[in-house]
Amino acid sequence: MIDLDLTDPLAGVSPLQAPGVTLMVAGLGPLTLILPFRGKEDAVGAALGAELPAPGRSVQDGDRRITWFGKEAWLVSGAAVEADLSGLAAVTDQSDGWVAATLDGPAAREVLARLTPLDLRPTAFPVGAAARSELGHMPAAFIRTGEDRFAVMTFRSMAGTFWHELADAVRGVAARRGG
Repeated sequence: MIDLDLTDPLAGVSPLQAPGVTLMVAGLGPLTLILPFRGKEDAVGAALGAELPAPGRSVQDGDRRITWFGKEAWLVSGAAVEADLSGLAAVTDQSDGWVAATLDGPAAREVLARLTPLDLRPTAFPVGAAARSELGHMPAAFIRTGEDRFAVMTFRSMAGTFWHELADAVRGVAARRGG
């Protein structure tokens, strides 16, 4: 019988610091994708004890973050979903399917500008904004979690390329800034 061993594909990766930006692996905790049945969005929010964020938004609620994750889909990260959503939504555990990193610092937006077509200026992508787009050639999710802080996620199967692309962009921005 095959012995499957769940390991973190970014385990052992050290944070990367450059002038104006720090790149770090982010622990996501439990991830739950919630797809409310038609007309049940308010009931799902009530069961979770938090209003589901509007499209393009993410909210921090204690230890958990609730993020709009696509048409009629929300991702709950950081804490297990304890609410009984039977009859209200389709619910799937996504905990082993994603990896994430954070970019923190005044050059974070400059780093991401090398990798995604998203307009990440604060006027277009304010704190709490969330979007699905691409990072290099990979699908990714972006959340602005602070004025100069972004969380970026992609599929676990792309972890090595994900980190490589982000680290190269950090180094490129550092070189341009003379660091």
